[in-house]
Amino acid sequence: VCKESLMFDMGLQGGADTPLVAMVSRMTDQKGFDLVERVLDEMMDFDICFLLLGSGEARYEDFMREAESRHRGRLCAYIGYNEELSHKVYAGADMLLMPSRFEPCGLSQMIAMRYGALPIVRETGGLRDSVVPYNQYTGEGTGFTFANYNAHEMKDAVERAVRVYREQPEVWTALMRSAMTADFGFERSAEEYARLYIDIL
Repeated sequence: VCKESLMFDMGLQGGADTPLVAMVSRMTDQKGFDLVERVLDEMMDFDICFLLLGSGEARYEDFMREAESRHRGRLCAYIGYNEELSHKVYAGADMLLMPSRFEPCGLSQMIAMRYGALPIVRETGGLRDSVVPYNQYTGEGTGFTFANYNAHEMKDAVERAVRVYREQPEVWTALMRSAMTADFGFERSAEEYARLYIDIL
């Protein structure tokens, strides 16, 4: 219901079974927009809907407006920020893309996971610490990751996520449950630091 309402409100024409990939982000190199710029059209070939909420460098804002005109009905670029809309995006999206060059902490991926949107992130900083990459052999994970700051690795991670979403709905549901119940609490962090300290000793 959240997804269908969001897509209708944003003028996206895919059905309920169309993967909805979202970004809620400042539009800067640090957030990975140079990667998005390189392969967005190729990602749209995966038959997805793409929703951006954010603002930033003028060249990226212009790029996203042009992309919206090329992919009318399948791509929406909301230039600006709207707190209420951001929560609707987290609640309605299937996936949240965060291809950051660096990310000391990162909150968006944790908010998305609480809502059941699976993060697709680059393995850096807080993104690496908070997202467990999907393991196709065990079925475990809370999202999808890629290691190097590379547009094609990002695109491949999106394609992997889309494939699981379409072809293995029971696996997707299990990943959503894991993401929604992931523990980001202070107690867990304290235990990890204690273990690290003991290992050093």
